[in-house]
Amino acid sequence: MTITGKLLINGEWIDGQAGTYHAVDPATGQELPPSLSKASIEQVKQAVAAAEAASSEFRRMPLQKRAGFLRACAEEIMALGEILVTRAMAETGLPKARIEGERGRTCGQLNLFADTILTGEFLDVRIDTALPDRQPLPRLDLRYMNQAIGPVVVFGASNFPLAFSVAGGDTASALAAGCPVLVKGHSSHPGTSELVAQAIARAARSTAMPAGVFSLLMGSGREVGSALVSAPEVKAVGFTGSFAGGMTLVRLAAERPEPIPVFTEMGSLNPVVLLPEALEKDAEKIAEGFIGSLNLGVGQFCTNPGLVLGIEGPALDRFVESAAGHLAQQPAGVMLNEGISQAYTQGVATISGQPGVNKMAVGEARDGKAGFCGQPTLLSVSAADFIANHQLTEEMFGPASILVRCRNLDELLAALKSLKGQLTGTIHAAAGEMADYDELIDELSQRVGRLLVNGFPTGVEVCHAMVHGGPFPATSDVRFTSVGTAAIKRFLRPICLQNYPGELFPEALQDSNPLNIWRLVNGERSRSPL
Repeated sequence: MTITGKLLINGEWIDGQAGTYHAVDPATGQELPPSLSKASIEQVKQAVAAAEAASSEFRRMPLQKRAGFLRACAEEIMALGEILVTRAMAETGLPKARIEGERGRTCGQLNLFADTILTGEFLDVRIDTALPDRQPLPRLDLRYMNQAIGPVVVFGASNFPLAFSVAGGDTASALAAGCPVLVKGHSSHPGTSELVAQAIARAARSTAMPAGVFSLLMGSGREVGSALVSAPEVKAVGFTGSFAGGMTLVRLAAERPEPIPVFTEMGSLNPVVLLPEALEKDAEKIAEGFIGSLNLGVGQFCTNPGLVLGIEGPALDRFVESAAGHLAQQPAGVMLNEGISQAYTQGVATISGQPGVNKMAVGEARDGKAGFCGQPTLLSVSAADFIANHQLTEEMFGPASILVRCRNLDELLAALKSLKGQLTGTIHAAAGEMADYDELIDELSQRVGRLLVNGFPTGVEVCHAMVHGGPFPATSDVRFTSVGTAAIKRFLRPICLQNYPGELFPEALQDSNPLNIWRLVNGERSRSPL
């Protein structure tokens, strides 16, 4: 298994026609072999046509066979072994344990979606049988189910080379829904992307999937990405990345002759609220956990705690002293690529220079070493200055956070009300303390997709109950999640069959219920045949 630099289109590995480039090791700044190729617009069209050709067969495929494909993808990814881990480390600067953990998460969510679709719950079958004798008008037989929306474009994320990229959550949920997937791989980890795509291609062949069920395209986001989103055959887009990048895709999709949904996850400050009793009791412990979360993965998580709010007093002073002490011992870490490192450094400089902002602590510098790095930073500002300056709500993607000092609960509430949508919100509270903060909890819950108590937001469990989403601008559609089994809902649409010939019903709607799934029949949940 070697990296060829080729593209996967319609089940075949071919050279790109739009030039070549190299991956870069962010720890050294040096190019990595081999030479990699970029897709031309004509090749994008070929991939889209192949996805469209595969769509009908894949959408109507038996659930057992589709689940088998997902499981085979997981098996083939694991079978890549150390070559995948080593290449991902070289392209991202992330440690081995992180890559291995992310590989496990990637394969775990593929298997989880395989299990999920076999239950049939995602189909949401509803049957209202005919009432020919109803007065004043009879009712015809009506049957409802979800079906795949069509070919989906997935943009690989820079900060998760496995779990949010080629075979990540967007791809897994789209394939589970029955949608062919066209992945626009990320230039930060192209070799890793190809290796994973090789695994998916082997899984597709071994399970007899249609050739166009999955494609990998590399190249310019502006050119290749725009061509993919604009293609008439594409019916939805999944994106994890910057606000600017996400909104460009949203606008592009909205301007098509047939607008399509773009499900973006565009970052967040993830506010952490420190209630007084919790601080009084555990200021130092909370501070240590906060710095650990802030610096995890060099702060390159969309759930990084970039904002902390507390009420002034001795307990908050203890928190600040402890947090600053821990942060000062953290070394500057290797960031994912040069662009991210430069944007982080510039972002910290811009925020640090705003009125009323003070620099409380910085981590150890990485003087004299090559590569692209980010230095941990803790800033502080009064609630009044924070509320007055919307620039302070801009994300610094990296290991930096702002402490907002509030004089009282009213200022804390006002600071929360000034926030836009967020992926997460966290409350640290002593036992029973939250009962006295109903308004605060309500304000925070209206601005986040996930509300945590006595924890930290980094670390997103892949499970049935997870929500990784939130109000705009954290995402472009507050109704959906990009993590967990509910993510499949993004790539489904309902269809109702009225007075349809029984012999032509799909299995999920047949009277005999051959799938043995739960269905809503005349308003009651049932697995029984009709």
